[in-house]
Amino acid sequence: MNVAQQLVNGVIIGHAYALVAVGWTLLLGAARLVNFGHGQMYMIGAFVAWWVMAATGLPYPAAVLAAVMLGAVLGAVMQRLFLRLTLSQDLVSLMIVTLGFGQALEGAAGLAFGPKPQTLASPFQEMSVHLGPVWFTVQDAILVGATILVFAVLYLALHRSWLGAAVRMVAEDPRLTALGGLRVSRIYMGIFAFEGAAVAFAAALVAPRTPILTSMGFDQVVMTFVVVVLGGIGSVLGSYVAGLGIGLFTALFGALVSPAYTTAAVFALLIAAMVLRPGALSASGSFAR
Repeated sequence: MNVAQQLVNGVIIGHAYALVAVGWTLLLGAARLVNFGHGQMYMIGAFVAWWVMAATGLPYPAAVLAAVMLGAVLGAVMQRLFLRLTLSQDLVSLMIVTLGFGQALEGAAGLAFGPKPQTLASPFQEMSVHLGPVWFTVQDAILVGATILVFAVLYLALHRSWLGAAVRMVAEDPRLTALGGLRVSRIYMGIFAFEGAAVAFAAALVAPRTPILTSMGFDQVVMTFVVVVLGGIGSVLGSYVAGLGIGLFTALFGALVSPAYTTAAVFALLIAAMVLRPGALSASGSFAR
């Protein structure tokens, strides 16, 4: 086994996990809400990027931008549809309706794009870099760099801007924030829009590495859940570290044992963490860290 290559693979996979999870992390941390349509929004972002290139002939960067814009609109529409549940913090009902929303998105994608797997043809996926015993593609390097940039910008925005202060106020006490004159519904809409844009951006960057299927959303939401929980619910920095750690774990476990059991092994790791250190995974006090 080429250990160096597996470490590089793990870093790439880990950054992909972290980027997919960043929007859900903000949603959980700031709104204390869960969107189980997250994986289907990822799938829609990947299909939209593919369709823009295949149907219009626009270059890959334009396809990424189109996916991000649609993702933001989709997130904002979702928030408007479920505004009452969002404002009332009805977590159970919101979990159910977002799960149904995700299934509706999957069905609509099946009708629009068909069951055939598609490939997002990024020119950067064809460019490889060889450094001694390891190699990676330019697309992989873009993915890692973009993930670091997104997390850095989000972290700074939450701590160094008035908008970040407003988001943290809503996370602390939405009713008191509303009494202070801030439009909590607009802040929630911005959070949902960011989630949609972030997961679509992740899809457009990760999709060139894998086939695009209408059923791919379930796998993504499962791994996103693990990343968010292991990182400490709502912790921005924690999600990045957890994503990177899980990526390294799955790469090494797949090489040493078998790729078929990596998901089971990751969940075993999650169960062990929850049993041994349940308090460390709490949302309390972890948001924006």
